[in-house]
Amino acid sequence: MPNATLVILDGTIQSIGDANSTEIPNGATLVDATGKFVMPGLINAHGHIGGTTGLSAGYSTENVIRDLRLSAAYGVTTVFSLGGDEAPSMAIRDEQDTISLDRSRLYVAGEVVTGKTPEEARAAVDKNAAMNVDVIKIRVDDNLGTTEKMSPEIYEAVIDQAKKHNLPVADHIFYLDDAKALVKLGVRMIAHSVRDREVDDEFIQLMLANNTYYCPTLMREVSTFIYESTPSFFEDPFFLKEADTSIINQLNQPERQQRIKESKGAQAYKEALRIAKLNLKKLADQGVMIAMGTDTGPPARFQGYFEHLELQQMTEAGMSPGQIIVAATKTAAKCIGDDKIGTLEKGKKADLLILDENPLDDIQNTRSIESVWIGGKKLN
Repeated sequence: MPNATLVILDGTIQSIGDANSTEIPNGATLVDATGKFVMPGLINAHGHIGGTTGLSAGYSTENVIRDLRLSAAYGVTTVFSLGGDEAPSMAIRDEQDTISLDRSRLYVAGEVVTGKTPEEARAAVDKNAAMNVDVIKIRVDDNLGTTEKMSPEIYEAVIDQAKKHNLPVADHIFYLDDAKALVKLGVRMIAHSVRDREVDDEFIQLMLANNTYYCPTLMREVSTFIYESTPSFFEDPFFLKEADTSIINQLNQPERQQRIKESKGAQAYKEALRIAKLNLKKLADQGVMIAMGTDTGPPARFQGYFEHLELQQMTEAGMSPGQIIVAATKTAAKCIGDDKIGTLEKGKKADLLILDENPLDDIQNTRSIESVWIGGKKLN
């Protein structure tokens, strides 16, 4: 919308429209964005918050706050944390509906649900529900044949128990057959790409018929092999403005890089990425709901910045900038289940970015951040 005016009051969009006809209240603070581009804040529909310090795993309240502020600095105004969330994360989420918010919004899955028996799995769902999580997360994957996969008996029990609590289910998958089975059972979200082979028409129709969201997390695959050498983004000023140089130095160690080169898993995920991109293009073209996500949070998956690399990976898969922006805003919000974010409309929360360049011309222009606003508050 060219020549537009956006009016915000108490963190909420009051009106939006043509500058010549939109009434500006008396006494309003005016922000002149002439020549700039305004879009909704980015939403990561699959991240993990608070579980890493440097290159080591370890959850803390301080890590949660740090990760949310770091995400916001890169224009990611909401993160759906799909597992590894402890009680402090729920408390932080419960405190975020305020116009003084100085970090990204957070939604949580609690513990990733497991169980050796259906009864154990149901009890794990009950435990998460008692913590007031936003989604139940499961993993149906054998990690390239190195671990035991969750059986249908177990995940059927999880999904059934989640329904009793009126909680959606997000599932980590790798194989097409597993994805089909889970969609048939009514999960809300396929939380990674199908990566063993190309998707078929049966899967596409299942996704469409069940209104299931598909979160490709292409950067998850990239992260497994990218550090076999020094990645080009280590010289990107947009990355370096928030990066921890000590982590960069560790990732640049020759012995670490050599281990990744020799890793069979890392090399296998290169092929998985190729298949994932083919499937993303096919699903997007057929109208399946794509929600941007990165699986950031584990070591060396950089909060906030990887979301921008994910957008670039989606471009390389063949999606247009317009499709990608919708996936990273409107559709991601729907996937999370928050109808007050994701678009700039009357009554929505004023989570937005002011950019120097038009992201519809080039998706990398989402990096041209002039300012980030969450709940109508300027963060930088």
